[in-house]
Amino acid sequence: MKEIVIEKNDAGQRLDRFLRKYLPKAPLSYIYKLIRKDVKLNGKRAKEDAMLAEGDVLAVYAAEEDLALYSEKKRSGTAKRQFRVLFENDDLIIVSKPFGLLVHGDKTEKKDTLANQVTDYLIESGAYVPRLEKSFVPSPVHRLDRNTTGLVIFGKNAEALRVLSAMLREAPADEKDAKESVSLRKFYLTVVCGRLKEELVLRNRLVKDEKKNRGIVKSLSYEGGKYIETVARPLYTDGRYTLAEVELVTGRSHQIRAHLSYAGLPLLGDTKYGGKPYMLPGASNGLTTQLLHAARVEFTAAPAPLEYLNGTAVSCPLPENWQSVQTELFQKIIVR
Repeated sequence: MKEIVIEKNDAGQRLDRFLRKYLPKAPLSYIYKLIRKDVKLNGKRAKEDAMLAEGDVLAVYAAEEDLALYSEKKRSGTAKRQFRVLFENDDLIIVSKPFGLLVHGDKTEKKDTLANQVTDYLIESGAYVPRLEKSFVPSPVHRLDRNTTGLVIFGKNAEALRVLSAMLREAPADEKDAKESVSLRKFYLTVVCGRLKEELVLRNRLVKDEKKNRGIVKSLSYEGGKYIETVARPLYTDGRYTLAEVELVTGRSHQIRAHLSYAGLPLLGDTKYGGKPYMLPGASNGLTTQLLHAARVEFTAAPAPLEYLNGTAVSCPLPENWQSVQTELFQKIIVR
């Protein structure tokens, strides 16, 4: 029998979710069989949706070899680091993601990810001690595409991670909800094909084409999809291209790319959504990709216990090659 005392970072989650993190290599069938037959919470049987509280005692009646087999070896930390720390305190860390680095692993890359690099950094700094944790790992609260650069927010403890995730998970159903629910403003920089003369406010609905992995923008009257709201503001234009600041009022996958393309202003290099091909300075093999950078976040209405962040703004400098992009396109550098 394995006895597990629920600590602060383990509390506030369902029993089944805790066990899935505690035994990440176990199949779901094994997890739910454990709960039905071989797990007691504070000496009693519990259902999978039982919420864990700090101080609870979980008894798991399973063979030690099974628990060892389904457990994941804790990370010990490495020296590799491709990101820059932009802001850090006891609750969160905000870092800059470089071009080409995945936030999470996928079938092409599982180890060299931003999430693993930040975890290793926190291990080395002593902010995260894996052997003291049963289920919690510092994690990003949102993600950027591989080729999008800029800031990514990580929660450093379970409570902060839950609050930050809820703030970014806000899913307003319409314009009224969007205005009332924004607690974290998110700003991007991009270059679009065409002239943007003045602020453009776009409100539509977005449908995901799973087969083609792309978003399809529909009118507000469309009954399906999800509400999206995007605000684009011109910083400089030469008529052919516009350097723009884009604010995501909602945050859907591919929202900026699909929404601006729908408005006739596709991102430069984003051939998937109708943008003109563009080779990044220093790129090889004809690499083209959208020019998109997560540039700034502003905390406006963070709930407890993160309300102290309200009024805080964090910015991420542009990657070095963006200066070459601006010089090449506009013959001048507008933002650094």
